[in-house]
Amino acid sequence: MRQTTQGCSTNSTIKDVQNSCDERGIAIQKVGVSDVHLPFLIKTKSGSFQSVLAKIKLTVDLPQEFKGTHMSRFIEILSDWSQKPVSCREIGYMLTDTIDRLQAQRAHIDINFKYFIEKMAPVSGLKSMLDYDCVFSANLVRGEHLDFMFGITVPFTSLCPCSKEISLYGAHNQRGIMRVKIKQHPGKFIWIEDLAEMMEEQGSCQVYPLLKRGDEKYVTEKAYENPKFVEDVLRDLVLTLRKIDGVQWFEIECENYESIHNHSAYAAHNECVES
Repeated sequence: MRQTTQGCSTNSTIKDVQNSCDERGIAIQKVGVSDVHLPFLIKTKSGSFQSVLAKIKLTVDLPQEFKGTHMSRFIEILSDWSQKPVSCREIGYMLTDTIDRLQAQRAHIDINFKYFIEKMAPVSGLKSMLDYDCVFSANLVRGEHLDFMFGITVPFTSLCPCSKEISLYGAHNQRGIMRVKIKQHPGKFIWIEDLAEMMEEQGSCQVYPLLKRGDEKYVTEKAYENPKFVEDVLRDLVLTLRKIDGVQWFEIECENYESIHNHSAYAAHNECVES
């Protein structure tokens, strides 16, 4: 005879309230878990992986006849996949797994994380790590292709062309950020490292975590020789993104944290690229 602990019930005797019927006739487009913090393994261009701390939202659709979904299954899925290096393809498998285990028709995931890329100082050659805010965002409908979007925020230096033109010496410069979200056709994918490098080349100068005096001289003169308004940075970035293989859509924001004003200079653009 199977023994049970007094005061506890087996799963077969616990009522499944989530699976009960709802009569309000409202299907929910997204239901699941958000602000889930887990260590995740992100595939790198070198063929290895980087361990990151990820903030995740994972959801599915809920038909109108069901009262609720099984929240514990989302955590089970994320816990399983947090042990496997992921990129675009693996996220497709993850969402397929989610659809099957939650008996849903569609699933969506957002994975936000900081990614570190090694930078080499331009003169001294000293190496250090620069952090980039990234996001993987994907939708999957049962039986269809994965809809995947990748986003990254990249810092840069800009030097004002007007300031350089009108001043007897010097020119004001500032640190800025570029935010890019990009979607490619199914089967196409760009590495974080490659997109970050393309973006960094569009500013007046790159940002480096570690600089010696020779490096500081280089970046100061590099920016002075390459002055750009925030509009210039954005337009050059548009031309660069259009050349990426298989790009379907992108969205850009550029923001300069002005050094002579108490406000930022801002520009934004998005477009669909014809295949």
